[in-house]
Amino acid sequence: MGQALGCIQVEQSTVAITEAFGKFDDVLQPGCHCLPWCFGKQAAGTLSLRVQQLDVRCETKTKDNVFVNVVASIQYRALAEKAQDAFYKLSNTRAQIQSYVFDVIRASVPKLELDAVFEQKNDIARAVEEELEKAMSHYGYEIVQTLIVDIEPDEHVKRAMNEINAAARMRVAANEKAEAEKILQIKRAEGDAESKYLAGLGVARQRQAIVDGLRDSVLAFSENVPGTSSKDVMDMVLVTQYFDTMKEIGASSKSNSVFIPHGPGAVRDIASQIRDGLLQASQNN
Repeated sequence: MGQALGCIQVEQSTVAITEAFGKFDDVLQPGCHCLPWCFGKQAAGTLSLRVQQLDVRCETKTKDNVFVNVVASIQYRALAEKAQDAFYKLSNTRAQIQSYVFDVIRASVPKLELDAVFEQKNDIARAVEEELEKAMSHYGYEIVQTLIVDIEPDEHVKRAMNEINAAARMRVAANEKAEAEKILQIKRAEGDAESKYLAGLGVARQRQAIVDGLRDSVLAFSENVPGTSSKDVMDMVLVTQYFDTMKEIGASSKSNSVFIPHGPGAVRDIASQIRDGLLQASQNN
């Protein structure tokens, strides 16, 4: 009805392109405008000035021969002062932008290895933005932002990368475990050495106490019993220890058997053998 009466309403963030007898006439800003159709004027179309987004998925190959899908997100808008160029110069703006994105990504990614593609995605986005800005400015469009939102290698490559990462972590874990076991073995050996050292000190002190006790007993017995010598006292001590040993063997619950000669003469022989062994050891020392 408005067009029949020669009126047109332009929405906010939109401009209208008018033509007079098929030739560009004017750019109408948002609001209500009068278009006298009798003079051959008509609205050729509208152009949105809002920021639009185009997601472009591009498959390419890296320097180390890995195929990846690079997803670029392009944010762009038409310039109001260049509305005529934006409306007339391009028939398919999104296809034109996609072509430039393909060209830049397929020229940049093959120079990089796969790991470098992930590390330098901002550089790739910057290269795409610079190329688009330089090309699309001639057609009345501004590139607001360019983002590389995703890099997807082949599924087999991702699985291999995960396995490499897992293997590296397992290697670190194995090294840490081996180091921990090494520390435990060292501490265990140190503890065993300290235990044996303390046990040796205990045995030495025990034997020293026995020797001191025997010496005191021999001296006391010799002083209190006239006519006895140290030899007699030692024989008596040896015989006493012999019978204590026999008593312990008999009281033991184990089934082991020990065969030793027994009898009064055997006791004297045992005492002589012990005494002779001690004297021989003293002479050798």
